[in-house]
Amino acid sequence: MTKSKKAEGDAAPAKDEEVVQINKWDGTAVKHALDDSVKSALMNHSNMKEHFSIIDGRLFICALAVIIALVALGYDYQYSFPTSKPILIVCVCCYFLLMGVLTVYTTYVEKGIFVVSNQKDSSGNVKRWQASSDMKKYDDKYELTVQLKDTRGIREATVIKSVANFIDVNGVVLDDLVANEVNRIVNSLNADRKDK
Repeated sequence: MTKSKKAEGDAAPAKDEEVVQINKWDGTAVKHALDDSVKSALMNHSNMKEHFSIIDGRLFICALAVIIALVALGYDYQYSFPTSKPILIVCVCCYFLLMGVLTVYTTYVEKGIFVVSNQKDSSGNVKRWQASSDMKKYDDKYELTVQLKDTRGIREATVIKSVANFIDVNGVVLDDLVANEVNRIVNSLNADRKDK
């Protein structure tokens, strides 16, 4: 009898969706899970294609740092330490310089942006959507900002809600509620007029 009740209550989702369950007390895990859910909801809109330029910039900086580290390693392997000292000093300085550039890039260029996508409308114009989020440590407020850049200019909408609106008591992300919020924001930005 208990098995049948449990089976009725734990019905599998209609689609083969993976249920995301997280530790609801881990703020970083909550933020990342909500970001993933927002990204999925945004990418489900028609003619939406993800644009990777911001991530590619970070990967390029990291690749340069790895190449510099490999040059230092290879040169030190070929010529032992006293001989390789000047090259090692240059490589270490360049590596730390690149880590500083990476910090500036993630702080001022990425600014919490976790998805950028392009959407072609019926007239062939391209709309660029980007979503960023913020969640303070030990806070339950999730701040989502969605920006739209199109021929009418740049518009954005920000919503701040408690994570309890999107995660149940078991730590399961409620993707349908997140999708409803994202759809509401997208519809409001699409309808927004630039006549103000």
